[in-house]
Amino acid sequence: MKKAIANGPKHHLRADDLVAAAQLATDATAGITRVVEGVHQSVWRTLGAPGGTGKGQTRGLTGLVYRSIGGATRLVGRGLELALARLQPVLESGATDAPGSPQREAVLAALNGVMGDRLADSNNAFATRIALHTFLGQALDLQQPLKLERPRPRLVLLIHGLCMNDLQWHTSHEGQPADHGQTLCAALDASALYLRYNTGRHVSTNGQALADLLEQLHKRWPTPLQELVVVAHSMGGLVIRSAVHKARARGLQWPSVLKSIVFLGTPHHGAPLERAGNWIDLLLGSTPWSAPFTRLTQLRSAGITDLRYGFVTDADWQGRERFRRAPDRRTVLPLPAGVACYTVAATTASKRSLLADRLLGDGLVPLHSALGQHADHTRSLPFPARSRCILYRTNHMQLLGRPQVAHQLLAWLATAPPCASGRT
Repeated sequence: MKKAIANGPKHHLRADDLVAAAQLATDATAGITRVVEGVHQSVWRTLGAPGGTGKGQTRGLTGLVYRSIGGATRLVGRGLELALARLQPVLESGATDAPGSPQREAVLAALNGVMGDRLADSNNAFATRIALHTFLGQALDLQQPLKLERPRPRLVLLIHGLCMNDLQWHTSHEGQPADHGQTLCAALDASALYLRYNTGRHVSTNGQALADLLEQLHKRWPTPLQELVVVAHSMGGLVIRSAVHKARARGLQWPSVLKSIVFLGTPHHGAPLERAGNWIDLLLGSTPWSAPFTRLTQLRSAGITDLRYGFVTDADWQGRERFRRAPDRRTVLPLPAGVACYTVAATTASKRSLLADRLLGDGLVPLHSALGQHADHTRSLPFPARSRCILYRTNHMQLLGRPQVAHQLLAWLATAPPCASGRT
């Protein structure tokens, strides 16, 4: 398995990367200019000088200088983009639709996790487009007849987490090659597909896109699809919950074959690290001298801010300032009815350690959040005891490769137990 990936075509850099990098550099320069102008205006404001028409803007000759810098930056950036675009056919070598190297895809996945919403909004070539991929990273074209080797009526779909991509399901962990998808395929006589998506976009935006993709897949699967099993890591668990919710609201067909969902370290009720970032916003904004620097902390993507409380619907974030600290007012969305739902939660502590240590979780997601537990019982997700698993001395990323996880998946899915959630 590992050898097959290593022998595939490698594309660390592509010609269109030059255009994307130029656009990214232009945006970064413009952003830094706005921060500097904001600091400048903060100083003027303490001296009683009025500001410009917008927040953090200067006026008069000073404002003209900053606007000139911004205009020149955009002009130079646009010229550079056009020049590189003309050179692209000359520089291009190899097919741009071929799978990139694991190193390239890992870098792009991290970049998209941090600022993927901005990349998508600016049509930057670095922005990840949501797609279903095969084991070797080849994207499926759902507008064409699917050419798959021995497609089965049972399908396993794996969904990665924040700042990750589908190839990382195949990465060697602790010296052992691991792929839960291939393990389940062999045991369940199933096919496997892997979702790749822009983790910097809102969870509900990705949920909508996934719902549409699965509807197309359901219609075009070469053999009648009878069962869909989803294994979702971290943010991926929120995305599939959102997708099911949106698909059922629209009367789509694919949820009828969705039988099981396994959540691996999913922050159902949020992650404290995003809340820490929100506190930094609050602290920096408390003084006029530091307020302009909140622009730097506010580079984090919509996907990251969705992890503050575990947003899964559009209503959770629409019409709200996402960097403003506010109480948890999420839509209460239970586990999907009629689907067997399981959760694997991890903690870096040992089983015999103090309860407080165990509750800290896997380093990114608290134990109670991964288990769906909440102080407000109306928000708790009722995973039955037989559908919960806690792994000790395990961190967030190790959930992708620990043999104990694979064993638990087989114990749950190979026996086809009854549905774990029965409420709408």
